[in-house]
Amino acid sequence: MRSRMPRGFFHSVVVAVALVAAVALGACRDTGKDAEGKLFEISGKIFIFNYRLARATYMVTLRPLRPMGEGQVVVASFQDPAGGAPLVVEQKVWPKLDKVSLESPALTCVVKDKPYAIAISVKGPDGTVLQKIDTTLMSTQDQSILPDRPLVIDQLYTANPDLVGHPDGKLPGEPRPDCSKGR
Repeated sequence: MRSRMPRGFFHSVVVAVALVAAVALGACRDTGKDAEGKLFEISGKIFIFNYRLARATYMVTLRPLRPMGEGQVVVASFQDPAGGAPLVVEQKVWPKLDKVSLESPALTCVVKDKPYAIAISVKGPDGTVLQKIDTTLMSTQDQSILPDRPLVIDQLYTANPDLVGHPDGKLPGEPRPDCSKGR
């Protein structure tokens, strides 16, 4: 013997499932307010501590939200942890690439858990600012973890002769950068 569900019950279940699906899709959909006018979003940002080269840098990656135009450039202004003028990097936008990566010059005086400001401008071919992005970045490490000098001196990974007898890269009496302005 077969039991049948009432037709109205089945219809209600279908309508309920459709409503739940519509609400879920609506919650995931961008309303356009946040993305309106934006060309890029930050897809990653990190401090890179390269122990082998004894240097720290900022790295920010931007993901395009729409097709990129010819002749666009991205200008990033990174706060100098040592307290000097901002470090400015300009990167041409290559329309066929799926990201734009911005890396700062070598840094000194990076302090753990301190927010550092980053200001990014996307400019059109004529220099017009098309988008601005302001963010901060905090390091999870202090720059003091790096050796005083690079551990290697060339692409063949030749050991730095200045560090003979100091495998950790720390040299007694090595002058330290003045970080008093950046604190």
